[in-house]
Amino acid sequence: MNKPVTTDNVQPNDLEQFWMPFTSNREFKAAPRLLVSAKGMYYKSHDGRDILDGSAGLWCVNIGHGHPRVVEAIKAQTDTLEFAPSFQFSQPLSFDLAQRLASITPEGMDRIFFTNSGSEAVDTALKIALAYHRVRGEGTRTRLIGRERGYHGVGFGGISVGGIPTNRKFFGPLMNGVDHLPHTHNLEKNAFTKGQPDWGAHLADDLENLIALHDASTIAAVIVEPMAGSTGVLVPPKGYLDRLRAITKKHGILLIFDEVITGFGRLGTSFASEYFGVTPDLITMAKGLTSGYVPMGAVAASNDIYQAFMDGSPEGIELFHGYTYSAHPLACAAAVATLQVYEEEGLFQRAADMAPYWQEAVHSMKDLPNVIDIRNIGLVAGIELSARDGAPGKRGMEACIKAYEAGLMVRITGDIIALSPPLILEESHIDQMVEITSNVIKELE
Repeated sequence: MNKPVTTDNVQPNDLEQFWMPFTSNREFKAAPRLLVSAKGMYYKSHDGRDILDGSAGLWCVNIGHGHPRVVEAIKAQTDTLEFAPSFQFSQPLSFDLAQRLASITPEGMDRIFFTNSGSEAVDTALKIALAYHRVRGEGTRTRLIGRERGYHGVGFGGISVGGIPTNRKFFGPLMNGVDHLPHTHNLEKNAFTKGQPDWGAHLADDLENLIALHDASTIAAVIVEPMAGSTGVLVPPKGYLDRLRAITKKHGILLIFDEVITGFGRLGTSFASEYFGVTPDLITMAKGLTSGYVPMGAVAASNDIYQAFMDGSPEGIELFHGYTYSAHPLACAAAVATLQVYEEEGLFQRAADMAPYWQEAVHSMKDLPNVIDIRNIGLVAGIELSARDGAPGKRGMEACIKAYEAGLMVRITGDIIALSPPLILEESHIDQMVEITSNVIKELE
């Protein structure tokens, strides 16, 4: 008889069968870093150590680990209804969740389509954009515009509009009819900026060049992350997003904000669109939607987009798209409970209140060896290290491993250390993160 799974006996005999995502499998399996339990701000490692979570798991555990309200909601839902289809049937909690989400999305963006991840949310948003123009009689609008260094998940649509070379180069030509804006990262002009840099808003004007090249009548949508997280915390210049919004509106092009990372309090507001005061046409979300407790994603669409499908489609199914697990009951239960925690514990405001202390703390590492930039916004920071000659990314990977050994989980992108802790953190946690990170950087060659 199999033993029940506990934190005491989750010790695999063999690591070979699991092909790990976005991981150096050979390096990891030679010296594994296994996490066996978590509570609040800390993981517990397989060798019994507390590991401070400096990355909210994977940008997602905003309410901290093991919150009893969410855990109990998932358990209760399992006992009541473990699955119900969303094709021609549904269950009440999905409508409750959609209404709750619509109350915190920007005004007029009150139609919610559920997915299971950020990657699926991105592909869904792209498909909605393409279909929207078609039902309005503008079927020539098929081109999609992404941005260099953008990350939009790992579906074929997401990597096509994405702009991280290593995520693209192994997979052939990808989707046709995609172009890219330049990224906004500039060390010469903006290094060590606190918050939004002053230089770079003009880079949005490159969209006019792409429109002149392709013609607006062929372009369906532009997709950007308001703050690009996975590529190493790239903060938008002041006025940049406003210009993108103005240009897309002028030419009838939809604007999609990928808020898989920035949604649900990461910048101290419900969504980055609220923080920056710019309302797009579609918003993708995931991660913080359930705080990572159960996989879930969603797309918020403007009522105008939704109504175009209701008015422009023949009788029957208006959008031929969806997933078996769209609005899965366990995910809905986790999301409703998570939204309640955000509200009752005031976590969005807490993030906003902690941001000034966070900013000064992370910028205290400015003069450490090999640090060439520090950038921050909300409760996010990127510490960029100079690359070793002929070995880009090696210094960053070494920093990740050393930080874990010292009791801190960080994210890395190449030679950039990214910090994005749960929103429940105290000043003492910030001090601990900075102390460990500083010591690690000093130890690097």
